[in-house]
Amino acid sequence: MAEIAVLGHGVVGSGVLEVLLTHRESIARRAKEEIEVKHILDLREFPQLEYANRFTKDFNDILQDPEVRIVVECMGGLEPAFTFVKACLENGKSVVTSNKELVAAKGALLLEIAQKNNLNFLFEASVGGGIPIIRPISQCLAANEVSEIAGILNGTTNFILTKMIREHMGFQEALALAQELGYAERDPSADVEGADACRKICILASLAFGSHVYPQQVHTQGITKITLEDVAYAEAWGGVIKLIGEVKMLENGRLAIQVAPMFISRESQLANVDDVFNGILVRGDATGDVVFYGKGAGKLPTASAVVADVIDCVKHFKARKYLFWEDGKPDYVEPFASIPGDFFVHVKSQGDSAEAFALAESVFPGAVRIIRRDESLGEAGFAVKAISISGLEEKLAELEGRGAKVLNQIKISDF
Repeated sequence: MAEIAVLGHGVVGSGVLEVLLTHRESIARRAKEEIEVKHILDLREFPQLEYANRFTKDFNDILQDPEVRIVVECMGGLEPAFTFVKACLENGKSVVTSNKELVAAKGALLLEIAQKNNLNFLFEASVGGGIPIIRPISQCLAANEVSEIAGILNGTTNFILTKMIREHMGFQEALALAQELGYAERDPSADVEGADACRKICILASLAFGSHVYPQQVHTQGITKITLEDVAYAEAWGGVIKLIGEVKMLENGRLAIQVAPMFISRESQLANVDDVFNGILVRGDATGDVVFYGKGAGKLPTASAVVADVIDCVKHFKARKYLFWEDGKPDYVEPFASIPGDFFVHVKSQGDSAEAFALAESVFPGAVRIIRRDESLGEAGFAVKAISISGLEEKLAELEGRGAKVLNQIKISDF
């Protein structure tokens, strides 16, 4: 029998218990032995539960129990999760986690400790919830040279943008609906500002390219400035707006990585990933584009991925699974301002729309005008190609100096 402990009995932790108890026999068959939850750490009490006698408020009950060989961390946040997980790995216990903040910030260190102690540190649920992505990149696609990854990595923002696209609902109204339906927290700032997606793309980049990428190294922009006018311009251009986390290996050996709203062509495999669903596209030299799709969060989808990692741990007590990346160098990530790309720009000036675009074209030679329905007086949208962020900002400053107002700028994705 394999005895485990669970840290946290919130949404994910309770889901893990539910999956383990509901599928007890089939899980035992797959793991080749029974899995028993011996301790559950939580400051609250749950006397109504059938496993109420397994709760403890003292982490040392778990750390000092030699029979517990796997610890499942479902607490979330950086502390005390990091302190607890580090202690477990240093004391002979493998760890499974769903905590994206922990893996994004401390993954390299925790993997190093696990390697030194011949233990496992597994985190399939930290990126895509119930979507398998960590194993496919580390195992199934291991024969490929992965060059790029792009993904819709946050269900809250994707739901909001879907409502704006399909129902012409304003941002605030769509956000309120997401909260009402339970798709967003009452304080969803990490979602709409892009922090959640940033942590996930950092984990994928670290895994795919072998060196740790920290969230503070990544340019991150949320969706709070996206308007219905921007959505209409994307439609006129031939696509939709999605919040995308993307990473590419450049010829100089550095990574171009960012999270931002982007125009996505209707022909893209990510364009029809709607509502609370996530989609992750991995581009390999042998496979081409491979897309992983499903619900990226939720109690049971996430718990399913966590329990799958537990089963993997049980099956690899004597043979550690190889999952590892090194700490990244300070210059590993390309400065955001120097990364070239295509952009949509939305401006307004005195006069009519044709005059507004003529002014824009004088600053951006070769700009391509995009005309949306019900364009307001003096409003113009246009696309520019192959320009760095620093170059774009210089020209936008020049444009504003000549009387135009820049309403928004949005990257055009090539995925």
